[in-house]
Formats: sequence, structure tokens, C-alpha cells
Amino acid sequence: MSQPVVLDKYRIAVLMGGKSIEREVSFNSGRTICDHLDSNLYEVIPLFQTEEGHLFILPWHFLHRGKISDFRHRLEQEARLVSWDELKLLVDFVYVAVHGRYAEDGTLQGMLEVLGIPYLGAKVFGSALGMNKVAQKSYLASQGVCVPAGFFVQAAQLELLTADMLEQEMSKISLHFPVIVKPSHEGSSLGIRVIRSLSDLVAAVYHAATVTPGSIQDVLVEEKVEGMEFVGVSIEKINPLNTHERSWFTLPLTEVVHEVGTDFFDYEQKYMPGRAEKITPARCEAAQQEAIKQVCEHVARLLQFETIARIDGILAKDGRIVIIDPNSLTGMGPATFLFHQAAEAGYSHAQLINLLIENELLKYGMVRARSKATKDGMSNHAQARRRIAVLLGGDSNEREISLESGRNVCYKLSPLRYIVTPVFVNDRMELFKLDSRLLLKNSTREIAQHVTAQEQIAWADLPSIADFVFIGLHGGRGENGSVQGALEMLGLPFNGPGVLASSLCMNKHATNQFLKARGFEVPASELVERATWVALDTAGQKKFIQKQLLKKLQGYPLIIKPHNDGCSVMVAKASNDEELAAAIDAIFAQNKTVAMVEEFMRGMELTVGVLGNENPIALPPSQAVTKQSILSMEEKFLPGAGENQTPAPLPAQSLIFVQEQVRAAFIALSCQGYSRIDCFYQSPDESPTGKERLVLLEVNTLPALTPATCLFHQAAEIGIKPMDFIERVVEFGFAVKENRVVDVPAAESLQLNGDVQATLF
Repeated sequence: MSQPVVLDKYRIAVLMGGKSIEREVSFNSGRTICDHLDSNLYEVIPLFQTEEGHLFILPWHFLHRGKISDFRHRLEQEARLVSWDELKLLVDFVYVAVHGRYAEDGTLQGMLEVLGIPYLGAKVFGSALGMNKVAQKSYLASQGVCVPAGFFVQAAQLELLTADMLEQEMSKISLHFPVIVKPSHEGSSLGIRVIRSLSDLVAAVYHAATVTPGSIQDVLVEEKVEGMEFVGVSIEKINPLNTHERSWFTLPLTEVVHEVGTDFFDYEQKYMPGRAEKITPARCEAAQQEAIKQVCEHVARLLQFETIARIDGILAKDGRIVIIDPNSLTGMGPATFLFHQAAEAGYSHAQLINLLIENELLKYGMVRARSKATKDGMSNHAQARRRIAVLLGGDSNEREISLESGRNVCYKLSPLRYIVTPVFVNDRMELFKLDSRLLLKNSTREIAQHVTAQEQIAWADLPSIADFVFIGLHGGRGENGSVQGALEMLGLPFNGPGVLASSLCMNKHATNQFLKARGFEVPASELVERATWVALDTAGQKKFIQKQLLKKLQGYPLIIKPHNDGCSVMVAKASNDEELAAAIDAIFAQNKTVAMVEEFMRGMELTVGVLGNENPIALPPSQAVTKQSILSMEEKFLPGAGENQTPAPLPAQSLIFVQEQVRAAFIALSCQGYSRIDCFYQSPDESPTGKERLVLLEVNTLPALTPATCLFHQAAEIGIKPMDFIERVVEFGFAVKENRVVDVPAAESLQLNGDVQATLF
């Protein structure tokens, strides 16, 4: 009999996307898992399922897109289509990162069981029971678990459903408004509504039943339990000496406080940076925490969950522990509950993800020890690691995005090459070293509440903990030359340009005037001083608008923005005098001293990354696809909300033209390291000159480095992965300090993906 082949590394497929309406959340989870899997132990295979059910091995240059539609149309040409049967020849284990229907309901698990492919999480029965909220709730109640009072409406009843029928059902169990209406087979708060009157109830039931296009499902109508909402994540422990010995432990609980004026913890509050409050550990007595953990573990056992379980519930005001939503899997975005709780327990992202895999591999009898070569390699790297302090937070309106960027940089800096210290900058520009627990807090306000004098360090002490400072700040003193000046004074190298370019580019109006004087196309703009504006009455303001603004800017529509902020903060479009006056007032209400009024540009909105120092390259441009005329914060940062087409759908020669212009502007402004330049491309038909034209809007010298930033999309198109991108930015910073030239690899040495044919300038 031949001996079995021993593989050097297990091939771990991370399955993401899927057929459910939670596919965008799943894509976010899958990206995080791929980022943190131990590549010394595993070969990572990103596996994407389309909503039609087709499987593709996902090219790495698609992995860090913000939205599935950014690459969906390119899958057939650039990804490898695989069948389910072929999959068992290509992978050794499937890390299930899909959510919702066809993912957590036993269907996927059934397919993997038939194929004999090991996978993570609950098996067929536990998945099916856990996903069906009607069956799950009935079963838990029969086992003595406290669940919300309520009833369900069958999909078959919808056609004849009336308000009277619903009122009768409520009366039978003495159910009173407000009530929660939710679909029976969805997650991520999709389809949920809080209803306060009978007149709105029928519509809410229909909405929940039809939230997944093309299907109808049962709907639950439940009491709205008042109390402390909690999320418990329980992990199954496996005895490596006897894998049949299994027990559960629960990570520190998270308390969820939804935003004032909202009825429940909705999709945006779950996934937008800094939204709602997610407090870990939860603010309840130790005995209550222990009781909740025991209930969570009991529920996980009852529902036959395996390896991991996320149990949502409410500690009611009367002391009841009410279970509202058990989940056999949990979202794994970089700042999700799971990682908050893991950090409190001392686990990093990578440690927790690898623990989950190792537990499953133990069950399947697949664990092998880390090789001596791997251990020795890690030890050798550790001896030469550079110390990097990552600044995050800051004093601007962009502090929550900065937290996401800085956190992502910390995770992307290789632990084999760097010793990373996250440093929180509060709104008074004071510094605090963060441990992994504080780094995972949901918002900068939560971090500010938890840091103490013990973690505080002086600016002058930065050289004692760092050889390099990575500025993950956006806007304010972090990007306007102030922090750059401080680090220059301390003799510390840093990412991005120096004082002059930073301070110039932070002032949008000054940047436009500078570029215009050097022959670049920029929008016409005017500044409105607060002192001038507030001194005028309504009639005077209207005259000011008509005389000073409309005459110079050629009429409506107009764009109003702060001249020194980014990330779409306070940006508005005005189509008449009243809207313009209101937009200017809104900016001054935020203590801004100057408002910038700019002509409205028509054409294709683009954003283009630039990488390098003396001889930079312009990356493939991205088209920003917006639903409205202005790109919103949600479209930039909410999973699945925005869309960027990279490369932009332009002819090859037009892409070259854009890259030439952007690269030239980067050089003219003395930028260094990397930047992101936003602009509008106008075809000859759109351009007032009759020739193609690129109009430069603004230059971001410290652009966002969140997990799905368009910079990563663009770099991936030429073969640069996110970790490599950040490492190059660090190297460019060191090169500036050491007065040496480091070129970006020549265009011909970088792999162009797909149909990108443009030369890299």
C-alpha cells in the first residue's frame, strides 16, 4: 500500500460571498480571515461564490475591493471557475465565511459533507436549526431557555394577511406594542423593523417576508424586550490528547448601545466606523456576566453548534436573560464583536482565527506541529525587527476613519519584520500607547474613556519606542504639517510628505491656486469668510451670493465644502440661493472660519493613487460610482454601500493621460511616499475646451488605509498586495530620512491584471 502524501502546508479555502443578501458582510469577513491566516502554516485560497452559486478562486487583486460589484463583471475573465466536485481536489479545509441563506442553514454544510471536505463550524443539523428562527425559538423555549414572547406568520398566509388577523394573534398572547418584526432566515439586522402601531404592522411583515428578492419567508413578531443588549461569543475547546473531550468557554461579553433616536442596532450601526457603542466587557455585575455566559454555552450545546457560536440576547430589566438571536457563525470584519472580545481575552486577530482552525483540524485528526524551520525563521526575523509607532485617532472629524486606518496598518505590518506599537492621539493631541484590547474598541470616544495616565507618553518620548512613525491620522493637525513638523524636530522618519506639501495640500483652495499657476486644470472656486458672512443679514447674504459667487462661478449647481477637511465631511451641493446659504451656514456652525464654494464638475469622477518619492508611479485610476451627485461617507466606508471600478472604464490612452497628469501634480506639489488625488475626467464632448481634460479636485497626502480602500484595489491591479504596499510606504519614509533614492519597481516588472494596458507613470 502506498504511503499518504504529506503536504508542507494545508490548503485552506476561505469561502466568502454567497447567495444570500449578506454577501457583502461575508466578503468583508473573508478578506479579514485571509489577511490574518498564518501563511507559514497554511496556503490560503480565497474562494468566492456568486449570488448564482458559481465558485471562483478569487485573484488576490480582487480581495481588497470595497464591494462585490467592483470586480463581479471581471470574474469570468480573471478568476478560475471551479466546480464543487473539483474543489475537493484543490483544498484540504474550508473556512466558512459566508453568512445567511445557503451558508449557515445546512445547505453548504450538506454539500461539504457529501464531498468529504472538512470545514469550520456547526454541521448540518446545528446549522439548519440555528438558521431557522421559528424552529430555533420553539426548540429553545421547550428546553427552558427564555426567548421573547411572540408568534410567527407563515409565508403562505401573506396573501390574505390583514391587520385584524395580526391584532388577534397579539391578543392571544397579550403582546403589546412596540414589537420587533424580523425575517425567519436572515441576519445582520436585515429586514428588521420596530413597529409601534397596528397600522404599520402589515407593511412591516411584508417587508420582512420579501427582504430577499425572489423569495418569501416566514416572519416573526416578537415583544421588544427592554434591558441591556449583549453579544456573547463562545469558543469550543478541544483536548488535543482526546478530541472527544470538548467544552465551551465564553469571551468577555459585549454590551450594545444603539444610537439615540434609533429603535435597534441596525446595519449601518453595526458596520460603519464609530457608529453606536459596543462596550467590552459589558457593564453588568460579575454574577450577571457569569450567568449570561453559562446561558450562551448552554444554548450553543442545545443547538449543536461547533467550534464557535455567537449568541445575542438581552439582560432584561427584571433580571431575565432573554436569547434573541443565536448564530452558528459570526461576522469577522476587522473591528467586529468577536475581535473586541478576543482582544480583552488576550488574543490577536491571527491568534484567534488560527485557534478556530486548529480546533477543527484536531477534530478531523489533521493537526501537525509547526516545523522547526518555521520557528527558526521567525526567531531570526525577530532579532532584526524595526520598531514602528502607528498614530491613530486625532483631532479632526475624520478620527473614526483614522482609527480604522491605523488599526489596519497595525495588522498589515509584518510581525516578522516590525515591532508595532499602536499610539492613540486624542482630540487634545495627547499620546497613549494601546494594547490589543484598547486598539479594538469601537470608537475613538471609547478609547478616550479607557486610556489612563499609565499609558500616556510624551511626544519627546517617541524616539525611545520607535524607529519610525506611521501617521495613520487624517485631517486636522495630523495631516496639515503639524505632526510632520513635530516628527522632523524629533528626528524620526515618517510616512508621507514633509511639512510644506502637507500644509499646502490640506488647504484645498491654496492647492488649487498652486496647481492652476502651474498649468493644471482645477475647478473655479471662491472662499467665504465667516466674519464677512455672519455680518450680513439675509438680504445682504443673497446679494453677496449673486454678486460675489454666482458671477464668478458661472451659476448653479455649486459645491460647498470646508477648505481644510476631507472624507466628504460637510460637503454639499446647492441648486439655488437658499440651499447655498444653508450649506454655508452648516459649515460655520461647525466652527469653521472659511467655506469654499466651487463650480460643479461634470464628467467621470476618478481617484488615483500615487506611490513613490523622486520617481513615483501613478496607479490604475478608479471610477467612484455614486448614487447621488456627491460621494457620501457611507459609500466610502460602509461594506457594500459604495462602488469603485478599477481600472476606470476609459480607453487605454485616456488612462495614460490621467496617470500622466496625476503623477505630474504629485511631483509639482513635492509629495512623497504615497497620495490619493481626486479628479474629474472630461471627454472632448464634455470638456469646454473640446479636448479631453483632467480637472484636479484635491490631493490627500495621508489617504485612508482602511481594509477596502481604493489604494489597495489599484495597487493590487499591478501585483502589489496590501502588506507590500504598506511596507513600501515605510521604506519610502526611511529613504527620505536617510537621503537615499528608492524607486518603485519599473512598470514592466509589475504584473498588470485583467485589461489594464496603461503604462505606469
